Amino acid sequence: MNYYKKYTPYLFLFPALAVLVVFFFIPFFQTLGLSFFDYSSSLYHPHFSGADNYIKLFKEPIFYKVMFNTFMYLVIAVPFLVIFPLFVAILINQKIRGITLYKILIYFPVIVSIVVAAIAFKWLFAGQGILNYVLSEMNLSPIGWLTDTKWALFSVAVVTIWKGIGYYMMIYLASLMSVPQDLYEACDIDGAGFFKKHLTVTIPHIMPTIALVSTISTISAMKVFAEIYVMTKGGPLNSSKTIVYYIYERAFENLDLGYASAMAVVLLVIVMLFSLINIFCFEKNKYGDI
Repeated sequence: MNYYKKYTPYLFLFPALAVLVVFFFIPFFQTLGLSFFDYSSSLYHPHFSGADNYIKLFKEPIFYKVMFNTFMYLVIAVPFLVIFPLFVAILINQKIRGITLYKILIYFPVIVSIVVAAIAFKWLFAGQGILNYVLSEMNLSPIGWLTDTKWALFSVAVVTIWKGIGYYMMIYLASLMSVPQDLYEACDIDGAGFFKKHLTVTIPHIMPTIALVSTISTISAMKVFAEIYVMTKGGPLNSSKTIVYYIYERAFENLDLGYASAMAVVLLVIVMLFSLINIFCFEKNKYGDI
């Protein structure tokens, strides 16, 4: 009987491990293997090229261009996705009338298909779209939201922010329920204002959740694809082309699987580095001296 008890936890872990093996480890090692072959001359008869794909990758200016765009996208989207949902969650957590309706309305963008959302915003940002109509009514010049290199990346990031606010708000709401109400009452007795109360009580208590949201939103921003595919196709002049879209372009349009696989491996390393940075910045005490 004790023998079975000893291995019971592993039986519960097996389904999750099987999913990880099938959908992460096997594809990862296949991608790593593909990155050492050259498919540019023949898709069905590639030849081993060693580290040539990686050398070529770091020599091409377009790679640094798409990486710069990816980091700019991250800088635009992540602060909004970390800070604004927290502010909304704190407001929604108050005892106000019709709170359920507000939660539904704010969460609604999460359940909308990303393709549908991207198409809707593409119409909104069109040359003859609603935004430019409003600008013309205000006697202002129209803006090429998706055709101007200065605005294209920002316009696409708006879709990601719009889609993510409700999702991260729900994560923060779940975390806010664990904050002791006694501390809020003590702040009220001491005469602390709204902002000071949440700066001294709420944020320190939900810091692990803030770290989680920071990590998830960072990874999501670096993996952005659907919005760019639907709205700009990486244009104009590669101004909105990010690393994942460039991987797709090289793999499925140019059929250069080796080069695309090398970029995918580099992207995985970068994402892991960002995850480690978030752990060191927000959760260092949780993991001890690391």
